[in-house]
Amino acid sequence: MIMWKRLLQSLYSPVHIARFRFHPIGKAISYVFFLSLIATLPIAIYFTMSINKMIGSTHQLLKEELPPFEVVDGVLTSNIQEPIELTHPNVTILFDSTGTLTTDDAARYTNAVAFLKEQFALVANGHVQSYPYAFMQAERFTNEEVYEFARTLQSLLPIVISLSFLVLYFFTCTSKFLYVTVLAFIGLIFRGTLNKRGTYRHMWSISAYSITLSTIFFTIMETLQIVVPYAVALDWFVSVTILFASIKELPSIKEAGH
Repeated sequence: MIMWKRLLQSLYSPVHIARFRFHPIGKAISYVFFLSLIATLPIAIYFTMSINKMIGSTHQLLKEELPPFEVVDGVLTSNIQEPIELTHPNVTILFDSTGTLTTDDAARYTNAVAFLKEQFALVANGHVQSYPYAFMQAERFTNEEVYEFARTLQSLLPIVISLSFLVLYFFTCTSKFLYVTVLAFIGLIFRGTLNKRGTYRHMWSISAYSITLSTIFFTIMETLQIVVPYAVALDWFVSVTILFASIKELPSIKEAGH
């Protein structure tokens, strides 16, 4: 409950954010993990829904509409002369043994499965994950073996989704901690410019709470499936602005000397 209270106060009050600097650094670290979990949930939910729909559709399309192919030494080969695009209500399958398409082409789709020249790409709710065929540790496999794998994957879906969530949460945590660390250095610049007191540890704690508003805003936008223009720039602008306002609430060096 205390964590939620800090979250609510961080949404609107630079004064409270400035006071949080006195908390043990462990509280700020656990708060970043907490924010990362919140930011991951809508992505994970849509990812799970998309995967469920995609696996069923891909299973059917693999069996009925893809041409024969095989992967030898990590390279996709077939008799086709140009890329193939198979559209289904739940998923788009891209097949290209010519080397024309890339993961950037696959990323244009909301939900897609792409068999590319040297890698396999999965796009779920706009998020791309790619895997080189070489990682499958098999010198050669055919479309029939991929079909069997897709059928097996349906039974392993809970495990696949759980692992995907953990990987997604790990990368979200990593990006948030890097984000806060960079903000803390910016906080040191603000501290010097404003002639305020505070150590780097204080700046890090303040930065951890300063990202709350932007994190919650973009989490809501992700939940509503709304694309925000210039999202990265807006994210940094909001966080830096709140960081600046919070550091202004710190005592100045002259005041502390009296």
